[in-house]
Amino acid sequence: MRLRIGTYTKPGTRPVNEDYVMTHMKDGRLLAVVADGLGGHDKGEVASKHVAEYIKEHFCFENDAEEELRRVINEAQNSLLELQRKEKAVNAMKSTVVVLAIKDGAGYIAHVGDSRGYVFDKKKRYKRTIDHSVPQMLALAGDIKEKDIRNHTERSSLLRVLGSPWEKEAVESSEPIDLKGVRAFLLCSDGFWELITERDMMKCLKNSKSPEEWLLEMAEIIDNNGKGNEMDNYTAGAVFVLED
Repeated sequence: MRLRIGTYTKPGTRPVNEDYVMTHMKDGRLLAVVADGLGGHDKGEVASKHVAEYIKEHFCFENDAEEELRRVINEAQNSLLELQRKEKAVNAMKSTVVVLAIKDGAGYIAHVGDSRGYVFDKKKRYKRTIDHSVPQMLALAGDIKEKDIRNHTERSSLLRVLGSPWEKEAVESSEPIDLKGVRAFLLCSDGFWELITERDMMKCLKNSKSPEEWLLEMAEIIDNNGKGNEMDNYTAGAVFVLED
């Protein structure tokens, strides 16, 4: 299997881009991170960069990938809390995060918050991470429909983020994902997925020859759907899984 990577980020209509995207590939192994600094708090851009760069620096591919994702995200949380104390910014510097690790023919996704990880398979199906948000919980309980999450009045109410103390384990991780059945992975902030449906994601994927082209086609839809409205930062990292 070969991997091809693309990234995309724009500030939307916001003066500061508080999203951060990072990819690192070596010897056929990949680590990709999208972090979204919370706009309602100060220094969100500092938080998202700190979290992503910490994960990049401290992730070890020699260990079990699923356990390593949990360990490194928990450590990133502790590092961010320590940074808050040093900067005397306890009520600032908060971020969501979604991370993809690929090694030995398998992919692993872990996240905290509402930045999403998508897996699109070769049979035109998809799976995604479950948001740690109030609307997501309402959808799981059957109180609202899945499609109503995007425009719900409580969309910004998050149940888990980095930079706020955790009473219990907050990191959620996937089972190993066999790359043989995977067409593409997508990591994205909520500013990205809020303005494009999964159906349009798949339509764009069908016609795209590269992750860069896929991201640009989706970004065009996002721009059109957000035209005339206040738009959040929107960011994504895409990975194509190609046969040798």
